[in-house]
Amino acid sequence: MKNIIIIITFLTTSLGFSQNTATFFSKSDAFFKKYVSNGKVDYATIKKDPASLDQLLTIAADIQVTTSDPKTYQAFYINAYNLAVIKGVVNNYPTKSPLDVKGFFDKITYTLGGKKTTLNDLENKLLRKVYPEEPRFHFVLVCAGLGCPPIIAEAYQPVTLEKQLQRQATIALNNPNFIKVKGKKVQLSQIFEWYKGDFTQNGSEVEYINQFRKEKIPTDAKVSYYPYNWSLNSI
Repeated sequence: MKNIIIIITFLTTSLGFSQNTATFFSKSDAFFKKYVSNGKVDYATIKKDPASLDQLLTIAADIQVTTSDPKTYQAFYINAYNLAVIKGVVNNYPTKSPLDVKGFFDKITYTLGGKKTTLNDLENKLLRKVYPEEPRFHFVLVCAGLGCPPIIAEAYQPVTLEKQLQRQATIALNNPNFIKVKGKKVQLSQIFEWYKGDFTQNGSEVEYINQFRKEKIPTDAKVSYYPYNWSLNSI
């Protein structure tokens, strides 16, 4: 009887976590569809009624994800990061830039996945450190600045994550405003300067970018970096 009770408790707990995770992805998808348009966020409207955002972050606080299910783990923390960024902006809205908010990335904490974390730690310790071979995170984690690849009007989902990562990387790296090519000169986002090691694990930055490019960049192109635009990605 004791063993039966333990099994029932385990199954009930597992089912609860599964339901919470499914609810999180579903509600996140609805939230992004409602408040995101053309890569920008309607912070003003969310500020007037933050209930749905707060509900999502409450759900995210108790969800348990593990690296034994990498797609669920990654999709959860990508969405959680983007939602926490929106929360940080909304709490300080109106603001012209996330950098105008003291400690926006490295001091303000959010409880996500059962642990307190800053945005920097979520990106660098919970995602990049755990999956160092995945540079495409940089095209889906949106820092609220216009210099970042645009936020999308949908949630990242475990079953579609690979396609979504590939799609967003392809969009970013073919965008002439993100990768600026002129002959044998190419200007890259400072993302490539700050996280160079992520993109040069198996070759040069240009070789990495060319995996996604329709029009290839000359491999001997002179590489430089243009200044990051931290202006708020607000509708």
